Amino acid sequence: MFTGIIESVGKVKSMHPTGGDIRLTIESDGLDFSDVKLGDSIASNGICLTVVDFGSNHYSVDVSRETIARTALEDLKPGHIVNLEKAMLPTTRFGGHIVAGHVDGVGVVSKLQKDARSIYIEIEIPVELAHYTATKGSITLDGISLTTNLVRDNIVSLNIIPHTAQVTNIAQHWLVGDKVNVEVDIVARYLERLLNKSQGNTANSSPQSHITEAFLADNGFMK
Repeated sequence: MFTGIIESVGKVKSMHPTGGDIRLTIESDGLDFSDVKLGDSIASNGICLTVVDFGSNHYSVDVSRETIARTALEDLKPGHIVNLEKAMLPTTRFGGHIVAGHVDGVGVVSKLQKDARSIYIEIEIPVELAHYTATKGSITLDGISLTTNLVRDNIVSLNIIPHTAQVTNIAQHWLVGDKVNVEVDIVARYLERLLNKSQGNTANSSPQSHITEAFLADNGFMK
């Protein structure tokens, strides 16, 4: 479990095909490795990955074909900057929102421009994920917990403050056309599941979401 508050950025050191999967090695001089152990989880651009090897300033993970197919990881190259967050502790300050590290889909940066001191960004997310988002709700992009300005169809708009841009890969890497990992708010997923069950939908039916901005507002999830 993560919070979407990036601890450090890292750099892709190598990507080696291994038996159909990929052995990914990331190095970082800013991440604290003093408490890292084999088997620990580190969110790398929002993907929860298991540490299989590590040193004083790097770690390696094995990435399955399933993960490769569902994320923007295949677009990474040695030298690319990635966002890093170690799994949260029970004593961790909860500064973002509940993030599982399970990527729901891949979005595309469709607009990026200066807006005073911040950066205005629009992300085109997969259509099937759009109903999980809400204006002034939470969304995770490349592992970063962000608040949406507005949701219009499947376009999510956000403003990135200078601090967030500088301590993540946004200022150094994001360009129009770039792909980003998207994880929707886990609360919205569970709400949909409960609503579908209460209305008699089954695994063999085609459930339709009844979560709307009005529903979220009425139930205290939005102001």
